[in-house]
Amino acid sequence: MNIIVTGGAGFIGSNFIFYMRKKHPSYRIICLDKLTYAGNLSTLQPIMNQQNFRFVKGDICDRGAVDALFSEEHPDIVVNFAAESHVDRSIENPEIFLDTNIKGTAVLMDACRKYGIQRYHQVSTDEVYGDLPLDRPDLFFTEKTPLHTSSPYSASKAAADLLVQSYYRTYRLPVTISRCSNNYGPYHFPEKLIPLMIANALNDKPLPVYGKGENVRDWLYVEDHCKAIDLILHNGRVGEVYNIGGHNEMKNIDIVKIICKELGKPESLITFVSDRKGHDLRYAIDPSKIHSELGWLPDTSFSEGIHKTIQWYLEHREWWETIISGEYQTYYEKMVESRLYADKSLK
Repeated sequence: MNIIVTGGAGFIGSNFIFYMRKKHPSYRIICLDKLTYAGNLSTLQPIMNQQNFRFVKGDICDRGAVDALFSEEHPDIVVNFAAESHVDRSIENPEIFLDTNIKGTAVLMDACRKYGIQRYHQVSTDEVYGDLPLDRPDLFFTEKTPLHTSSPYSASKAAADLLVQSYYRTYRLPVTISRCSNNYGPYHFPEKLIPLMIANALNDKPLPVYGKGENVRDWLYVEDHCKAIDLILHNGRVGEVYNIGGHNEMKNIDIVKIICKELGKPESLITFVSDRKGHDLRYAIDPSKIHSELGWLPDTSFSEGIHKTIQWYLEHREWWETIISGEYQTYYEKMVESRLYADKSLK
């Protein structure tokens, strides 16, 4: 089984690769990643030279490069994690989100049509549904909830989802889509809420919280997400959308306070800042469909997951400190240069 994983040097993509390497060691995994600011090749360093793994630096919007890779590898499955995903960045510069999240998805699916695949899987987000009111805890997103986006990011992901569904309807491309709640865990890029708060707290820096911190998110431990995608790939029904939720709704301010307590830091570090434009109030997913059809439920409670996550960041300070300093972006060049040097020394 050959699997192309796009965006595999990012947070969820790298965790998915590690999970699949353990679960299906005979599978060949090809990671395609552009290595933008959110992609960190050093994350994949432990498996870079292992059998049945290949890393390719490339852009999913580059039709020629994608076609060449498919021609070489003839993948059975394609899992698309590659996306611009930070809401604040989408508000500042929407165009790049349209290119990567919509055009890139089309390029991948065209290659899938040309070379033939068993499954194309689109990793989406619960943000395509918009938000829910804070005073209606009985309401949840289901797969039938109308799309109602709030930001250029979520609009671009919703457009990609619709495009994927159109390729199924028009070309009978074997596709599935998953829409997940907020992930957290190892290798999470430090601009996101949980790793940002951990890093800032450890450095005794202010902990910036939007508005009053009352916004609610449904948190999903990243390994639970990877298990769900694995199940969808092997047992999910073609053409279907599956919501993946963590059953862990938390207010942003409560998460920050938990991190302060775990690290022994004062809550006086918390600093309330101007709210994000169009900030969604509450996300909450009903994962009944994936549970009833595929038997999936999250294994990790938030209390367990946040403890494991904080411990990981304590034990891997070098990983996130090089990101904060910007040094991680030179890793690819250093790796290439070292290989060139090694090759010359062997001649």
